[in-house]
Order: sequence, then C-alpha cells, then structure tokens
Amino acid sequence: MQTEFTPAQLADPATAGAARIIRNCVHCGFCTATCPTYTLLGDELDSPRGRIYLMKQMLETEATPTPEVVKHIDRCLSCLSCMTTCPSGVHYMHLVDHARAYIEQRYRRPLAQRFIRGLLAAVLPYPGRFRLALALAPLARPLGPLFARVAALRPLAAMLTLAPRALSTRARGEDSRVAGARGRVALMQGCAEPVLRPEIRAATVRLLNRMGLDVLFAPGEGCCGALVHHMGREAAALAAARRNVDAWTRAIEAEGIIAIVITASGCGTTIKDYGHMLAHDPAYAEKAARVAALAKDVSEVIADQGLPLATIAAGMRIAYHAACSLQHGQKAGGKAADLLRAAGFDVHTPAEAHLCCGSAGTYNILQPEIAGELGDRKAARLAALDAGAVATGNIGCATQIGARLATPVLHVAELLDWATGGPKPAALDPQNQTR
Repeated sequence: MQTEFTPAQLADPATAGAARIIRNCVHCGFCTATCPTYTLLGDELDSPRGRIYLMKQMLETEATPTPEVVKHIDRCLSCLSCMTTCPSGVHYMHLVDHARAYIEQRYRRPLAQRFIRGLLAAVLPYPGRFRLALALAPLARPLGPLFARVAALRPLAAMLTLAPRALSTRARGEDSRVAGARGRVALMQGCAEPVLRPEIRAATVRLLNRMGLDVLFAPGEGCCGALVHHMGREAAALAAARRNVDAWTRAIEAEGIIAIVITASGCGTTIKDYGHMLAHDPAYAEKAARVAALAKDVSEVIADQGLPLATIAAGMRIAYHAACSLQHGQKAGGKAADLLRAAGFDVHTPAEAHLCCGSAGTYNILQPEIAGELGDRKAARLAALDAGAVATGNIGCATQIGARLATPVLHVAELLDWATGGPKPAALDPQNQTR
C-alpha cells in the first residue's frame, strides 16, 4: 500500500514503523475471512484491511481522531487472527497499538468512557484493588439490569455479569525448590489470574516441581502492562514493562533462571513483545530483549523440558480452546493440545477454532455487545463437542467461556498436573459446580 508520510514524520521511530507496516499491506482481503468483527458485522471498516485504511489516513494527516474512526479501532479485539492469515507479513499488532496510543493522546472521549477506562486501569492491574472490587460486586449487582438499559453504562453491567459469585482463597506466590533441580524458572505472578483462579498457579508450581524445576517469584514484578497497553495508555504500559524487566533481570543474574513462565497467554504475547516496546529506550533495550527471549508460555516450557509420566489413564474427553494470544499472538497454540493428548486425554477442537471468544483483555467490558455475541458463538461450538471439560491457557478466555457453559473450564496446567500425580481439579467435582 502506498504511503505519503513526510520525512519529518518518518523521523519519529513509531511513525516510521507504522509506515513500514502499512506499506506491507497489499489489500488482498484475506484477513477479512478470519476477522471476528467482520464476520459478525460485515462492515469493511470493521476488518483489518478497513482499519488499516483508517489508521493510514489518520496518521498521515496527523488528524484529530473522529468518533467514527475511534469506534472502528475500538472494535478491534487484537485477536491477531489477521496476522495468521496475512500472506504479506503485515504486523497488524504493532500498527493498531500505535494507533491506540495516538488516539489516547489526541481524542477526548465522552465522560462515561473516560470514567470506565480510568476505573479499569486503576483497578485490574492491581491484585489487591481487584480483589476488593470483586468483594464489593454483590452490593452493586442489583443495579446490573439498570446499567444494561443505558448504553453508556453497559460496561458496568458487563463487569457485574463477569464478576464471580465467590472469591477463591488468597494465595501468595512463594518460591518452591526441589532437591537436585535441573533448572530454575521464574513464574509470573500476574494480576487478574491469581485473584480469579489461584489454583492455576498452585497446579503450575506442582507440575514444574515434578519436572525437576525450581520455581521462583521475582520480587517487584507486577502486571505485564497488557491491559493498559491495549487501551492506548502507552506511558503506563511502558512503566509496567520497565518494572518487570528490572525484576526479572535481577532474577536472571542472581538465580540463573532458564525461563520466565507465563500461565496467562494474553500476558505472554505482551511480554514477548517487550523488546519491541522498549527498543528505543537505551537504558532498557538490551535488558528487555533478553527478558522477551526468556518469556515462555507454560505449555512451551513443559514441551521443551518434557512432560512427566502420566500416572492416571484419564481418557477424559476434553474440548481445547486455543486462546487467540497463544495461537495467533505467539504461534504456539498446538503445543498445549499435544501435551494434553500425551497425558492421556481425548482432545477435540471446536469448529471456528480461529475465532476469538470475545474476552480480549478488557474488550468484553468495553464492547459488551460484540463480545457477548462472540462468547455465545464460542460457547455453542465448545458445547457441541460434549466434553467433560474445556481446557484453555488464558484466564480471560476461561472467565468469558465459563460464564456461558455448565461444563467446567480449566487451565491446561491444572489438567496436566492432575494427569501426572497432582490432585483432581475441584471444578471436576459435581458438588463444586455452581453454573
């Protein structure tokens, strides 16, 4: 695609990068076939190709974003299915991230949107605040139907719908070492996952220890920055990245860790991109690239190090949902399914496996109507497999799908832990199934 950026514009590294990405697009339209929003809405401007045209015009002219342009950019899930489909190697993720930062700096949203986005940025990345908010959710839940009737307040209704009815016991991340360990890894603590599902961390620690790996938690590490990054809050995202790079660099140098293990694939896609995000920061570029290279989804670490011998012949029928961040963002979606099969599970993938479930970080809050349609569609495809459980590798997907299915939704690590000697996941006990 031809571009008309000026030399002065191209002197800015971010703009120059966006220009290169746009020029790689040959507007073939292959991306429209796999884009969830285009599939639902049928609007060219809600396809990657259409959004690229909008971003090109906005960035070239340095225009103040219009509500129409913002609407279509906001509707993008960042599922990155288009990057899997694209024959020209268009790095859509970096382009839309840049456009979101541009919009955040130059567009004044309506008051309700500013409030909700500010609330999400102030609460979700902080486990303590998030837990408190969920504890208070029952008090506001009676207002859900009222919020749902007012368009500007529907995100609040979505928050209340997604909030769990009961919170799990708080669990601290404590180092777990094993005698004769053959390596050490740092396990990312995260922000939302340990509040919503601390059992995922517990299962992962047991599994990695069983594999002969010491599991450490890096002091000072926090939210990966993905939640604010996808809202265009570039300064906050980069601050989170720098904090984590510092924390993990200390762990690398002090403990010789061989991998940074991530159990939430949405976080993994962002952390693996730290090298790009901080490429122009001379104090962090090298360290960020080192951290990004060590970042691994838990399924990648298990595949690399070797799955322990299965101790139960489960044979259980599993519906595997490959999170977009894993299959499109990290190109590692098949590893988890292979590991589940190796552990003795009968694994099946749903129709339209490439389509997003609608979670996408805060998308199911900020775009509840589209997210709801995608969630219902995904749940129907998974239910058709008539499985005993759904397996996934991302807490956002587990929450989005779990709100729509009676079938238990488990993390891949929970099932692999059980198959190799760990406890049976509580969610598989009928007495614990509340949905």
